Amino acid sequence: MNELTAVSAGENSGATNASLEHLFMPFTANRDFKADPRLLVRAEGMHYWNPRGDKLLDGCSGLFTHAAGHCRRPIIEAVTAQLAELDYTPHFQFGHPGSFELARRLADLTPDPLNHVFFTNSGSESVDTALKLALAYQRARGQGQRFRLVGRERAYHGVNFGGLSVGGMVKNRESFGAGLAGVHHMRHTWLPEQRFSVGRPRLGGDLADDLERLVATHGGDTIAACIVEPIAGSTGVLVPPEGYLERLRAICDAHGILLIFDEVICGFGRTGEAFGAQSFGVTPDLMTMAKALTNGTIPMGAVALADEIYETIIGAGAEGSVEFFHGYTYSGHPAATAAGLATLDLYRDEDLFARGQALSAGFLERVFALQDLDAVSDIRGYGLLAAVEMAPGQVPGQRGHRLLKRCWEAGLVLRMTGDTAILAPALIAAEDDLDEMVATLRAEIPLCL
Repeated sequence: MNELTAVSAGENSGATNASLEHLFMPFTANRDFKADPRLLVRAEGMHYWNPRGDKLLDGCSGLFTHAAGHCRRPIIEAVTAQLAELDYTPHFQFGHPGSFELARRLADLTPDPLNHVFFTNSGSESVDTALKLALAYQRARGQGQRFRLVGRERAYHGVNFGGLSVGGMVKNRESFGAGLAGVHHMRHTWLPEQRFSVGRPRLGGDLADDLERLVATHGGDTIAACIVEPIAGSTGVLVPPEGYLERLRAICDAHGILLIFDEVICGFGRTGEAFGAQSFGVTPDLMTMAKALTNGTIPMGAVALADEIYETIIGAGAEGSVEFFHGYTYSGHPAATAAGLATLDLYRDEDLFARGQALSAGFLERVFALQDLDAVSDIRGYGLLAAVEMAPGQVPGQRGHRLLKRCWEAGLVLRMTGDTAILAPALIAAEDDLDEMVATLRAEIPLCL
């Protein structure tokens, strides 16, 4: 190996290019990053710091994780106290009180009848768990011929094979074979006529009829579940058209199909309510969550499921037998449940969901003002979630990568997907923070052409 020099961040980083080389980074241009690293060493509230001591504004709440901001003391103290008392319990045939309390608290937040919770460790695991629960439920109620799963183009449902299969982002799928059998996809909900729609687009609700077409083609009695994100986040914030989710709910009800909402990004105040289901007035049968469940402090995910699904699966098993052969070593980990309980306390005590809702109108007004830039081809947004899409250059994604790096140098950390910048400020953001995010984009986007 050639001799490698110290990272550009300087001697205080404690890292060299050689030490960076051992890590294979996820969803990252590894060679580009290691040639010019973007290292973060501290965080507090709305900000990160790099090894030079420069302060950077967090424009995406970590990775949609830190709805209450970074390094919140009540969460840190709760996790520390829990680890000092009980560091681990197996959740196969054993349990600890914190996991039951967190499940109860989550059931208070989810819409009825989603009153039961299964714990995982991530959004990807939550999606695969929800798909398994759907299949297990259909089998338990005597509908074992329902093996088909329906996803959507441009959807992101994590990186495990179930979520990968129902997902619809081509780069996430193309290297990994055919995926699960019996999976079908509806069209995504973006239309050119929707450009620069604030909130829910008026056009496109009839795209939900794609599910009805799949019913007509394959038979409704062969479809177990349909999974969608209320807002398709990772692909670039595709807000559901008016009537779209309502129509999906009606089609599922008509044909005995379970409706799954992937709320990993939307959940915990991002849309102005606890979950997108409540913001859009449509209740699914199962709901996945992760990220802001613990304010990103400890990895954790969960699936909320309707009473009927839980009771049917439990009731199909013999007395004393395991009813659902699925789970994870770290399901309901004590440290994670402590973080979750402390996080829910923060959301409640600081009324953060209402705070986020109050910030939304001004946030969206600022972001949509960027449509006067020649490079901007579309803007979409709802709640505290927005996307600014640039027209692609000769190679799709190059302008977006350039913008990511320019914003880093200008003191803004944001999420890029292709040539689309995603903003998702924490619910604790101040008006000045929103001004700074948008001002940075206004200054840097024209320089990325």
